[in-house]
Amino acid sequence: MSDAGVTRRPVTSGENRRASRGWWDADADAYQAEHGGFLGEVDFVWCPEGLREADARMLGDVAGRRVLEIGCGAAASARWLATQGAEVVAADLSGGMLRHARDAAERSGVRVPLVQCDALALPFGAECFDTVCTAFGAVPFVDDSARLMREVFRVLRPGGRWVFSVTHPMRWIFLDDPGEGGLVAVHSYFDRTPYVEYDETGAATYVEHHRTLGDRIRELVAAGFVLNDLIEPEWREGHKQIWGQWSPLRGRIFPGTAIFVAGKPAR
Repeated sequence: MSDAGVTRRPVTSGENRRASRGWWDADADAYQAEHGGFLGEVDFVWCPEGLREADARMLGDVAGRRVLEIGCGAAASARWLATQGAEVVAADLSGGMLRHARDAAERSGVRVPLVQCDALALPFGAECFDTVCTAFGAVPFVDDSARLMREVFRVLRPGGRWVFSVTHPMRWIFLDDPGEGGLVAVHSYFDRTPYVEYDETGAATYVEHHRTLGDRIRELVAAGFVLNDLIEPEWREGHKQIWGQWSPLRGRIFPGTAIFVAGKPAR
């Protein structure tokens, strides 16, 4: 037996999946209590910087499009997309988060189909969506993000769009500290060893994976995508919301989010 703690170490796929599902099931209530107001019930917020799809339009015109949101959480983004005329499916590994999605659908009156599944094995046929997206979902929490890119490519129709936001890779150099302690580089940018929180038995309870910007681009290209844009949202003047390690102090100095906009080539 050992004390609970934090480390960097390899994890198996099964250990990773159990940790992610268990963490988000257990944390769903606290997460929504802390962040639900910022994210809204029918809104698409890409990142803690507050960039909204209503303003950015990175997905383009979604009216009449079939859209899949993976790692949807409480599915606020999927519901917003539905109000824009999209035919949306929202998917997540966590039943706890999908419970919040069902509750929010009841409150808002905006309902979309919900699917509980692993993003590495999407239960959909080939070429059945026009757009796939996620705001901080799935991508950093799976052990094989290159496989995830291939899965997204598989379910997208030719000419389709894949847009996802993640913690900016350079943030892994620093501690998760929104204050001055988070301005000092302490980790190697090139260390891809997973970040793991573990319990008293040594079992992983939370796992997150770092990839460099080059890694992400190579994963996309290897899957068959064309990278159309890489957006690094700037911290807005007057925006004072602190979210974990995101803060006005850090946001004014270096980026906290990277948004990849990729496309599947048309035939």
